[in-house]
Amino acid sequence: MQRKFASGVFVAILFCATISLAQGKGKALFEKADQFFAANVHHGRVEYRHIHQNPAALNELVKLIATLEFDELSEGDAQKAFWINAYNILVIKGVVEHWPTVSPMNIEGFFEQKKYTVAGQHMTLNSIENDHIRARFKDARIHFALVCAAVGCPALMPAAYLPDKLDQQLAARTYAAVNDNLHVRIDAEQKTVFISEIFKWYREDFLAEKLTILAYINQFRKPPIPADFRIDFIPYNWQLNAFVEPE
Repeated sequence: MQRKFASGVFVAILFCATISLAQGKGKALFEKADQFFAANVHHGRVEYRHIHQNPAALNELVKLIATLEFDELSEGDAQKAFWINAYNILVIKGVVEHWPTVSPMNIEGFFEQKKYTVAGQHMTLNSIENDHIRARFKDARIHFALVCAAVGCPALMPAAYLPDKLDQQLAARTYAAVNDNLHVRIDAEQKTVFISEIFKWYREDFLAEKLTILAYINQFRKPPIPADFRIDFIPYNWQLNAFVEPE
């Protein structure tokens, strides 16, 4: 009886220790990602050269992403924040591994072939975005949070996405993007609005939430765009979103 009791206590202690370790990994990931982005992102651009020369912080994050267990993250915002951060970190990892480069499109298989380990599973950047974020969370605002290493992407936030702030962060990033001439540009004389090709590529995501693309944009646009304006698209700029020190 005593042996069985002791065995049960040992299992309980081991289980609690495992849960504590997992929770520690999740907390560490969010905290270290927040520090990493704050140190290496300026005006929406990334210090790839500096990270390449000092990769320890990035490699630690990549290891945390690989070994984290989903059981420790509550459903909803915690897991959504994890996936967004994981995507942005692994994009940076992919660029740093092929540094120097002038565009992610110059790296063969950057989005659709190269695989990374995420919570013990091997997947590409495209799989992270489409299979694990878009398909699961059904939130078009993520297109202004996921940054694919290009100037045409929305600006990368100099902070991690955090579970208790995620809704406000996504709203703020969407507002910033649709009020930025790089992504939404008005020609009043021609009654035309030029918008990022993001709205073309992921049209179905935006129309799942609003009847028209302009209606989606106008939730966040100040002032709103007249509904009778014609839509045209801004050619996507695939130049690397690298931060360059001012001279």
